[in-house]
Amino acid sequence: MKKSLFVAGILFLAFGFQSARAQDKSSRTLKVKLHYTGSGTVDDKHKIFVFLFDSPDFVQGNVMPIGSTTATGKDETVTFSGIDKSPVYIVAAFDPSGGYDGQSGPPPAGSSLGMYSKQPPQPDPIAIDAGKTVEVDLPFDDTAKMP
Repeated sequence: MKKSLFVAGILFLAFGFQSARAQDKSSRTLKVKLHYTGSGTVDDKHKIFVFLFDSPDFVQGNVMPIGSTTATGKDETVTFSGIDKSPVYIVAAFDPSGGYDGQSGPPPAGSSLGMYSKQPPQPDPIAIDAGKTVEVDLPFDDTAKMP
């Protein structure tokens, strides 16, 4: 009886590790190279917030982000790992006042905005195949701002 429980435990662990490896192969990674050329100072207190969405409906305010991260430099690369959907969409926001926390709602009025798009205001999808990493550039300045 003890021997069969031991074997069952080993099989369970082996299956768990194989399952984890299979999940790793299906997840996606997105690297976003930010290029903020606006007049604001970006540092630990004045961060750039990068939001990841799984629908373009974020433009109308109809969906919540599926991920977010921050940058503390004007030219920095941020990474989203473990993405389980494709395509995705990204938006960056810089609050020059330094008062935004990235979680208490949308960025405040006057925040500079950047969106991955070739023809704003339409967001462009970023397709990421399972198990792959995609790198994109996201340049923005102070031209587009939160109303």
